[in-house]
Amino acid sequence: MQGAPLQIEIVYAEPARALVKMLSLPAGSCLADAVRAAAADKDFAGVDFATSAVGIFGRLLRSDHALQDGDRIEIYRPLAEDPKAARRARVKQARKKI
Repeated sequence: MQGAPLQIEIVYAEPARALVKMLSLPAGSCLADAVRAAAADKDFAGVDFATSAVGIFGRLLRSDHALQDGDRIEIYRPLAEDPKAARRARVKQARKKI
């Protein structure tokens, strides 16, 4: 007996826009199945799924993680700059002005 399809949300944010899609996947689907479904969607064209980290509700997870109904899958972009290095540069710049 198969369960009801899973209704999940998949999200990818860029500086100028955010993509949010609802997907319906078969019961027993895993995170990799959702990523494959998103990669096949034309709205996600240009998203580098091969190197992007993926998680659910802010937690990084493995691709074999079993999905639950209502999960929000997030595709994370790489950081443009290391936050610690950026802070050091801002402090250094501020000290020059004093």
